[in-house]
Amino acid sequence: MSPVKIIGIILIILGALGLAYEKFTYTEDTHEAKLGPIALEVKEKKTVDVPTWAGIGAVVVGVGLLVVPFKK
Repeated sequence: MSPVKIIGIILIILGALGLAYEKFTYTEDTHEAKLGPIALEVKEKKTVDVPTWAGIGAVVVGVGLLVVPFKK
């Protein structure tokens, strides 16, 4: 399987996941302090919205990479 087809499949999967979930969250460590035996950590949850056009675009480009024949 050529690298172009692998990239196409990955784009289709990522685009479908973006369309299905529409956003994802992750946790970021913002502050950390250690005062002797006491440790303090502050974690912040962040949400990233995935635009619909980006999911559709990834699927379209992925299908295009699978369908269009590339010459070596």
